[in-house]
Amino acid sequence: MKKTFLVLSFFVASVLVVIGCHKKEVPPPPPPPPPPVVEKKPEPVKVDSTEILARIRREKLSQAKQKIAAERIYFDFDKSDIKPEFRNVLLGVADLLKEFPELRLRIEGHCDERGTDAYNLGLGERRCNSAKQFLSDAGVAEGRMDTKSWGESRPAAMGHNEAAWSKNRRDEFIVE
Repeated sequence: MKKTFLVLSFFVASVLVVIGCHKKEVPPPPPPPPPPVVEKKPEPVKVDSTEILARIRREKLSQAKQKIAAERIYFDFDKSDIKPEFRNVLLGVADLLKEFPELRLRIEGHCDERGTDAYNLGLGERRCNSAKQFLSDAGVAEGRMDTKSWGESRPAAMGHNEAAWSKNRRDEFIVE
């Protein structure tokens, strides 16, 4: 019994030593912090500025053509001199033609129905030439402008009264 006690004591002592010496489990170290977030700026998109400028110029050119084509100047009966109220219209046309030297202009003169065909063709030509001379004096090269008289053949308004006639005594601008 002494031997059993001794063996049992030894066994208990061994178990206590093993239990007492057992290392506690150490938790793993925390993971390293993530790397700092660096926001990458997107690469700037390379734009061909010459193409953008060309597109803008084409748009402006188109607008200039429309603006010139929409303009009209009107004349008094049997007259071809530029009325003061239409000088700014012609100056605006001149400015656009100077800004866009690639444009050519045809000035078309018109008359009302009074007078002979031959007389009205001549009067329409004098009206075109007055506008052409004004534009030339404003700095537009004469070689960029042509004239065409239609006389009374293309009325803007039908009728046999001053309201219609006053709309027919005009110059129109055709951009070429």
